[in-house]
Amino acid sequence: MSEKTAKIIRNIILVIFGISFLVPFIIMITGAFIDAKIPVGSPFLWLKTHEITLNNFRHIFKYSQILRWLVNSIIISVIPTVLQMFFAAILGYVFARKDFFGKEILFWSMMAVVMVPTQVLIIPRYIMFSGFNLVNKRAALILPAVWSIMGVFLVKQFMAQLPKSLEESAKIDGASDMKIFFSIMLPLSKPVIATVGTFAFISAWNDFLTPLIFTTSSEMYPITVGLASLLTKEGNFGIEMAGALLSFIPTFLIFLFFQKYFTKGIAFTGVK
Repeated sequence: MSEKTAKIIRNIILVIFGISFLVPFIIMITGAFIDAKIPVGSPFLWLKTHEITLNNFRHIFKYSQILRWLVNSIIISVIPTVLQMFFAAILGYVFARKDFFGKEILFWSMMAVVMVPTQVLIIPRYIMFSGFNLVNKRAALILPAVWSIMGVFLVKQFMAQLPKSLEESAKIDGASDMKIFFSIMLPLSKPVIATVGTFAFISAWNDFLTPLIFTTSSEMYPITVGLASLLTKEGNFGIEMAGALLSFIPTFLIFLFFQKYFTKGIAFTGVK
């Protein structure tokens, strides 16, 4: 097989995979703008065979607390994201550039925690937060997510690759550790920190199980649980797709905005 033929076959396979990944988004977007409880036919023809309407969005805004749910989602997503980026940067710098007794044991002990499924911790967390009277409060959703072990790992791997000469030159000029961190390490680590932030925001925004367990009133629901409660009552395909689209837009915009940093962060973190 010639190189040209292999390239054509590879491109065809990539196009097929690309289309297969796009089909669910096409169904979501077209379904959100048609007035149909149970659509029939090809999703690619729905906009031709059904009337295009905004009624699904009007229904959600009229018969739900979606603005309150959006505010809740923003709060429980933005605060953990900012804190995760900060702690990942600080701890990543310490583990990458500093030597202290027990560093490797501590680091790999932290990494071992990643192997524990989140679902296993739900009941102990509920008992603990119930004892502190934090159930049905935003703190129960924010506190467990203020830092990320994987975020620390990514930043540590990235900072470990930065030339030591930068740090040594700064120390010769009399720079303190904090000065080196904020003036040299932090600016150079923007790609990986943006990657940590992107992961953190998308994870917090899309989380469904934790808010479902820890929130008991509709006023405290984030958008994931709020829309699920609304769609359970409605059973309307168009409304379901409109709700899914509203929930998807913020994460898509975040990824789109941080895409170049995200790609650099992933690429450089894996390079030795």
